[in-house]
Amino acid sequence: MKKTIIISLIIALLVVIGIASSCYTVNEDEYAYVVRFSKVEQVIDSAGLHFKIPFIDSVQYFPKNIQLYDLAPSDVLTSDSKAMSVDSYVLWKISDPMTFYKSLGSITEAQGRLDAATYNALKNIISTISQDSIITPSVEDGRNDLNVTVCDQVRSATADYGIEIKDVKIKRFDLPEENEMAVYQRMISDRKQIAEKYRAEGDSEATIMKNEVDKQVNIIVSDANAQAEEIVAQGESEYMKLLAETFNTKDKEDFYIFMRSLETLKASLTGEQKTVILGSDSELAKILQGLEK
Repeated sequence: MKKTIIISLIIALLVVIGIASSCYTVNEDEYAYVVRFSKVEQVIDSAGLHFKIPFIDSVQYFPKNIQLYDLAPSDVLTSDSKAMSVDSYVLWKISDPMTFYKSLGSITEAQGRLDAATYNALKNIISTISQDSIITPSVEDGRNDLNVTVCDQVRSATADYGIEIKDVKIKRFDLPEENEMAVYQRMISDRKQIAEKYRAEGDSEATIMKNEVDKQVNIIVSDANAQAEEIVAQGESEYMKLLAETFNTKDKEDFYIFMRSLETLKASLTGEQKTVILGSDSELAKILQGLEK
């Protein structure tokens, strides 16, 4: 009786173990590979509870979501043979589970292939760009399309691995420590030369503008002086004309001379000295002699 109970318990335990061994679960973000004698029998990509042959089939899991692979910084040479260190990362995912398993078989192997493909793409592309263009990028230099070009080359190099390259980004460029200061000094020198060039061009432009302004001022002043002289001449002409019309008789002319002589005499006697020396033919002398008579 006891032997029968023990056998029943053993059978029940084996059944439980068999049932437990035949069940497995798959999460939303993973693929499940059912492997039988080193051969993949099926790939499960739907989440939930699934079954397999116990003790014969094994299950391997691989991620379904996008993976981030951060590459170690690597040294590359620019088109002018200058060394630079580039730091980048790759966003990728398994797109064809069966091809991925047959060609790579593991995440570690996939990362190794991505590392090689990305490094080769960076090396080939950066070798066509000068160091100055990388340090001071512009649209003409093509630096702005560098990430896109690298991503396209990596995608092409890994097309047969059953993976999809979502993006490749360069995080930063660095200069090797041994020539970092030399490059910085050269950059400072270049910026100073550019500043001096702009300053010289500005001074030259300012001189041209100043000379042009001075020229215009001289022309304006000259024209104004000529116009003023013309106006003065016209005024004097009009003045003489009025005098001629006013003193058009001998008596008027004599009276005018007499008044002008008195004004001159008055102006001469404004100081403290009241002595005036006149010639006998002076009009003032004649006036004074006439007043005395």
